[in-house]
Amino acid sequence: MKRVHLLPNIVTAFALSCGLFVIFKVNMIQPGSGDYEMVYTSALLLLLAAVADFFDGALARAIRAESEFGFIFDSLSDAISFGVAPSVLFLKTLSLEQGSLLSFLSATAAMVFSLCGVLRLVRFSVKAAEAKEDLELKAAQKKHFTGLPIPAGAAAAVSANLLLLSPLFQEWLSITHFQRAVFLSSVMIIVGYLMVCRLKFPSLKMLDFRVPSFHLIFVTVIGAIFILYGLLHFFPLVYALISWVYILAALVLSCIRFIAGKKSKTLEDFEPDPDDFES
Repeated sequence: MKRVHLLPNIVTAFALSCGLFVIFKVNMIQPGSGDYEMVYTSALLLLLAAVADFFDGALARAIRAESEFGFIFDSLSDAISFGVAPSVLFLKTLSLEQGSLLSFLSATAAMVFSLCGVLRLVRFSVKAAEAKEDLELKAAQKKHFTGLPIPAGAAAAVSANLLLLSPLFQEWLSITHFQRAVFLSSVMIIVGYLMVCRLKFPSLKMLDFRVPSFHLIFVTVIGAIFILYGLLHFFPLVYALISWVYILAALVLSCIRFIAGKKSKTLEDFEPDPDDFES
């Protein structure tokens, strides 16, 4: 058996523990009794899991500790923390009458989200295996993702749920329980589709600013201050904005690529991948 490196897998286990804690904690309450504070805490834990998910891979590459065990462990952790936990959280915040049309719609939306998240991870695993022998494909995968990454999908779903429950939103706009259930169900289905679609979503690794280092550091610090202030004082709003601006930016880039046409070099990296069933 190949050697299994401990440190990156400890970070992965921590991310998995955050997702499991959300699932177990949420399941201890009655359906429909999930309030803003519970969703707020769950969102923080899942955000912490996303940070750990980012660093376990970076740490494994930095210390040359990448392994097949760690890769599979990371995928299973993502499936639970970002594929299952947001769906459980979504259903527990709704007061649904068993057997009603609304309960069927919400359960279907939750299943679609989780299923698409798992399919997204399976496709990523297959593509990663193919890229090991194709340097050009490996370089392309570092610049963008095919389909919305599952941590970003979880962030979009949870942030929408949190925002609708937040006091700030309820002061601005009052919506009924039925409207919230339908809206969030639609969000879960849309995000699920985005995770398995063929559109390209940018990776942070593709950012390459050709500016003097001091200017880049200055702008980064100023931006970080504004983001941290917003997260501390307007967490639901800023969290939702960051999550959905990323999605909208990718969709806009894909639309520009579609308008430009395949013969154009404009945003060539955002040409949708061919369907897996195409010959």
